[in-house]
Amino acid sequence: MQLEYSVRGAELSDLHKIMVLYKTVAARSGGIARHADEVTEAYVRNFIERCHETGIILTIEDPSNPEALIAEVHTCSPGIRVFSHLFSDLTIAVHPDYQDKGIGSLLFQTLLQEIELKHPEILRIELITKESNQKAIKLYKKFGFRTEGRLEKRISGKTGELEADIPMAWIRQEREPSF
Repeated sequence: MQLEYSVRGAELSDLHKIMVLYKTVAARSGGIARHADEVTEAYVRNFIERCHETGIILTIEDPSNPEALIAEVHTCSPGIRVFSHLFSDLTIAVHPDYQDKGIGSLLFQTLLQEIELKHPEILRIELITKESNQKAIKLYKKFGFRTEGRLEKRISGKTGELEADIPMAWIRQEREPSF
């Protein structure tokens, strides 16, 4: 039986569900940049509130347990007028048990649709990912993100080794004029 996954906007009431998801993802190698003990209530509250004010935050509940989240993505404005045309700090977390099931793709597709429809002012979305996270880089490229450089020895891995971070960006395509 194929499970149905549906995307919805996150609310502040999802704070603890997001914390559980982030702590689970952070505990795995290749997950989010933060360590599990850095996923605090203040950190999660901050990005939920920022995204409600100036961005987008989406989640997917576990279809067999609505009290659990299996995925989340968020991005928001840096809050400076010269950057009013972009969203940055894009972060995606998919529970390890649900990876490779199209959930990250569903989140990105929904995120980009929402930006296209509700945020015409947004021309650019930025993210940074570890060079070793090739699975994520492939996903981002699938949705039109382009590599924009390489930040050598920027991130310290869980064992202390240094690796490059890869800045990537999605840029809204110019529409052809309709006559």
